[in-house]
Amino acid sequence: MLGFGPDELVAIRLSLKVAAAAALCSLPFGIAIAWLLARRRFFGKSLLDALVHLPLVLPPVVVGYALLVLLGGNGMIGRWLEETLGITFAFRWTGAALASAIMGFPLLVRTIRLSIENVDRRLEQAAATLGASPWRVFFTITLPLASPGVIAGAVLAFAKALGEFGATITFVSNIPGETQTVSSAIYGLMQVPDGEAGIWRLAAVSVAISLAALLASEWLVRRQRGEVHD
Repeated sequence: MLGFGPDELVAIRLSLKVAAAAALCSLPFGIAIAWLLARRRFFGKSLLDALVHLPLVLPPVVVGYALLVLLGGNGMIGRWLEETLGITFAFRWTGAALASAIMGFPLLVRTIRLSIENVDRRLEQAAATLGASPWRVFFTITLPLASPGVIAGAVLAFAKALGEFGATITFVSNIPGETQTVSSAIYGLMQVPDGEAGIWRLAAVSVAISLAALLASEWLVRRQRGEVHD
């Protein structure tokens, strides 16, 4: 009951790898879009906001199927990436990371956006008045003050990616050692006799990691609000 099998350990390591890659690779895009939504007014802002949050309301299978159609071996974009750049997402762990990143992107953007909106704009205006360029204001004022929210958003995206199932299994299938994460491994164990012990082991690991990530995210948000003192 307590001993993890080789396949289970591989699934745990792959899940951590996929979740970390999803969170880290989506972070720069999340920061950029969050800043755009928090600090700029432009035509189509509501549409962009809706598109960013669309994965939250779409069935994950729909997202996975769309990725398969677009980035699969026979997809227009997927074929071009493979023939031109040698990049393949379908049925690879990188595809699992991409699908997980898309599903966690709304949580990432929303958390960072709220953090940026809480930054006192008078500080940014004062820096600009003293001659700081917009880029310098962002990197020396906005981003450091919003950093707890940035980290909290990345942690939430990591936790979401860790538990993602529908989009990933649709896009990259359930290949042991390549795309089989903890979620898909649990699904596979449900299809075989005597798989209950493995299910409990993997479920316990998933709950423990996700709970730790959520607690860390909440602590960072509270710290930004001044509710936690060093």
